[in-house]
Amino acid sequence: MITDTISHLKKEYDVVVVGGGPAGMAAALGARQAGADRILIADREKEAGGILLQCIHPGFGLQHFKEELTGPEYAQRFLEQVLETDIDIVSDAYILDISADKQVKLMSGSQGVHVLSTKAAVLAMGARERTRGAIRTPGTRASGVLTAGLAQKFVNMIGYLPGYRAVILGSGDIGLIMARRLTLEGVEVAGVFEIMPHANGLNRNIVQCLHDFDIPLHLSTTVADIHGRDRVEKVTVAPVDENFTPNLEQSWDIPCDTLLLSIGLIPENELSRQLKLQIDPVTSGPVVNSMMETSMDGVFACGNVVHIHDLVDFVSQEAFLAGSNAGAYVTEQRPPGDNIRLIPGENVRYCVPHTISTDREHTVYMRVKRPMEQSVLRLGDVYEKKLRFVLPAEMVNLKVRPRFLENFHGDTLRVDVVPFED
Repeated sequence: MITDTISHLKKEYDVVVVGGGPAGMAAALGARQAGADRILIADREKEAGGILLQCIHPGFGLQHFKEELTGPEYAQRFLEQVLETDIDIVSDAYILDISADKQVKLMSGSQGVHVLSTKAAVLAMGARERTRGAIRTPGTRASGVLTAGLAQKFVNMIGYLPGYRAVILGSGDIGLIMARRLTLEGVEVAGVFEIMPHANGLNRNIVQCLHDFDIPLHLSTTVADIHGRDRVEKVTVAPVDENFTPNLEQSWDIPCDTLLLSIGLIPENELSRQLKLQIDPVTSGPVVNSMMETSMDGVFACGNVVHIHDLVDFVSQEAFLAGSNAGAYVTEQRPPGDNIRLIPGENVRYCVPHTISTDREHTVYMRVKRPMEQSVLRLGDVYEKKLRFVLPAEMVNLKVRPRFLENFHGDTLRVDVVPFED
C-alpha cells in the first residue's frame, strides 16, 4: 500500500524502514523474506525511489539485474517487488525520532505527528552533498553556484538549465555525469577541476563523460576565487601544492556563469546522531557489525547512511542483508554475534562492517587512501588476494569465507593493501 495519509497506518509494525530509496526498498524486501510480517517504508519525498529518480542515465543494474538500466527503471523494478509483497509505504512523511523502546515519531506536513511502535528499525536515509561552505571557497556570494546533484534535478526533472557556460569543481561521479549531460543540452563546460592528484569518480565515467566529449580534467587544481555581483561572471583557478595550498602566481581566470560543486557526499545521519549511535569518524556513518546492526539494539543501517557507495547494486546487496537481519531479529532467529574486529591498516581508510564472525561468510567493503598498481590485499596473516590496481574512487570488495578463519584465534584482524612483490 502506498499512501501519504499517516492516519491510515497500523499502530504496530515489525520493521520500520527510514527512507524509500534503493536501500530502503531492498531492506524492506530482505525483512519480508526473513519472516517479518508488518513492514513500513517511510519516505520524506513525494514518491519512493530516492536519488534514482533524477539519474536518467544508464549504467544501473549490471550487477543485480545483469542488464543495463537507467535510475528510474532500477527504482521501478524494486518498487514493483515491494508492492507485490504488501509492504506499506508512506510518502511525504518524516521520521523525527525513534525512542529506546522503539516508539517511532512520524511527522507529515499535512497531518501532523503520528506515533507508532516497531520491533526493529532500518536506517536507509542515503547521503547529502557537500556544499560550498564545507570547503570555504573565497569569493562573492553571487547566484550560479550550486551542487552538481541540484543541477541534475533541475535539468532532468524540472527542465531548467543552470546556465550557459559552466565550470565544475570536483571530479565526483555526479559532477562527471553532469559534465556530459550539460554538454548534450548545449551548455559549454569549460573544464573539471580536482584538488586531488587523482580523480574521485569511477574510471568508466571519466572515459564516457569527459574523454568522449573532449572535456578537460585538471588534477591538483582548484577554484581559488569566485567573481561576480548578482551572477557568477568568472572564476579563478590555480594549481595546488602538496599541502593543497593554491599557487596564485600560476592562477588564471575562466569566464563562466555557473559553478557546479561535485566535492563529495556526506552520509545523512541527523537521526543517527539523535539516537546517539556510535559514529565512525572516517565514514561519518554508524558503526555496524556483520549483520548491519548499529550500537543500538534492534536498529540496523545500510546504504549511503553507513558509507558512500560507487554503485547502487552494492547498496541493494548491503540493504537486503540489513533488512534480512532486522527480520531475523524480529523473529528471534538471528545468528550469534561477531568475535573479530577489523582494523584498517596500510593504505586502507575504513572497513565496513566493522566486526565479523568466524561462523559466516561476509562481504567486507573498503576504500584505499591512494592509487596503487599491482597490489596485495591482506587480511591479517590468514588470507591475501592480488589486485591489478586500486583507486580511492573505487570501492574494494572482499568475500571473507569461514575457511579463511579456521585457524585464527585472535579478536582483531588488520586489513592492508600493500605493493605486490615477486
